[in-house]
Amino acid sequence: AYADYRRSMEFVEELLAMAAERALGTTSFTYQGRPVELGKRPFERVTMREAVRGALAARPELGFDPAKLDVAGELERLTDRLHPSPESPYHGASWGKRLALLFEELVEPSLWGPTFVHEFPVEVSPLAKRSPEDPRFVERYELYLGGFELANGFSELNDPDDQRRRFEEQAAERAAGDDEAHLMDLDYVNALEQGMPPTAGVGLGIDRLVMLLTGAPSVREVLLFPAMR
Repeated sequence: AYADYRRSMEFVEELLAMAAERALGTTSFTYQGRPVELGKRPFERVTMREAVRGALAARPELGFDPAKLDVAGELERLTDRLHPSPESPYHGASWGKRLALLFEELVEPSLWGPTFVHEFPVEVSPLAKRSPEDPRFVERYELYLGGFELANGFSELNDPDDQRRRFEEQAAERAAGDDEAHLMDLDYVNALEQGMPPTAGVGLGIDRLVMLLTGAPSVREVLLFPAMR
């Protein structure tokens, strides 16, 4: 309570450094043959837009000027050209959702970290507080470390009216076929109407953290009861 996503990032930095020190006796170790350093703070921070711009600049064969990322219609034209199929998740998606999809496609596979990617589009973050600088984005981050996402945190949305509108938008997207859209939760909205202070929340993948600290190549190796197929 009484914290925001920036304080949450600092907390995660402190937590991971402490976990590595307690488990391994050091904050410097290797995972899958590559170095990991958790003792140097702050961790790298990059906005999603900055990360996508960098990835586009490194791919001149795509024929897209990264400076035009925010120009109306340009991102839509690029992603429609790259993924013309009507079955593509890009098809008919908003600018913000396309930005998030492009990040997953072009940036995520190359992140080793530790790197905080922050400023997520509001369309893919129905529970996070809007950024006061740009209402298209929210105060949310994901931490990438060891080649995968390790944590997801944000300043909690505590405005019940905004939360209700977000849920309604998500419900409309779900009705249109988006299975990942958030369900309507009127009990949560009613609880917010009673009042909630500024709050930051974070979800940390404990199983993935154990993978890093033990050098396990697969999450199945650290789960007590892995799902069998």
